[in-house]
Amino acid sequence: MYDLSTVLETDAVKAIGPGTSVLIAGPAMTGKEQLALDILADGSRDGEGAVIVTTNDQAETVIDDYRSRVGTDEFALAVVDCRNEGAGDPKTQSLDGQFVHHVSSPADLTGIGIGITKALQRLHGGGAERGRMALISLSTMLTYTDRETVFKFCHVLSSRLDAAGYLGVFTIDSGAHDEQTLQVLKQAFDGLIEIRETEGERQVRVRGLTDTPTAWAVL
Repeated sequence: MYDLSTVLETDAVKAIGPGTSVLIAGPAMTGKEQLALDILADGSRDGEGAVIVTTNDQAETVIDDYRSRVGTDEFALAVVDCRNEGAGDPKTQSLDGQFVHHVSSPADLTGIGIGITKALQRLHGGGAERGRMALISLSTMLTYTDRETVFKFCHVLSSRLDAAGYLGVFTIDSGAHDEQTLQVLKQAFDGLIEIRETEGERQVRVRGLTDTPTAWAVL
């Protein structure tokens, strides 16, 4: 089981089964990405593997930020960098001792899937039998392709994480898409973490991981 209650103070995330995929949704500038990375970093401090799929920041930036977040150089991280800007075939390298797979564009969902598979294999080969993956963000993917294609990708990826026993967290900007798009994509996930800002205060609630949604609480 994965315990996220040190990051989110609620019993709803105290015992999440391996292979669970969770969508983190909220408007822009509400800390979705930071929450996703905090969830991964909490596992890394316990020796778990971590995979970050980034559609916005370059791998170097992701690794530096993650090192600061974990608080040590002792972590097993693999990054799938989707900002190769049309440079041709996907390529793999070691950067600051971490595995990095470059993909030409957030639209290359096949390449991203291959990169994630390689990342999981590399981490497992390095002894990380448990781990967490974050994909940041689905909103960027939706600027390149349609929601049905992204839904299928998420569904396939969720199955892959289930087979690996990894926890998956995915972020989406709820203010950037219509309600129908959000409802379609939510179906690909086991649970939902919603974030909102009210009177300058960030609040969070969890849905789908327990019988009833949690109440809104300060994040």
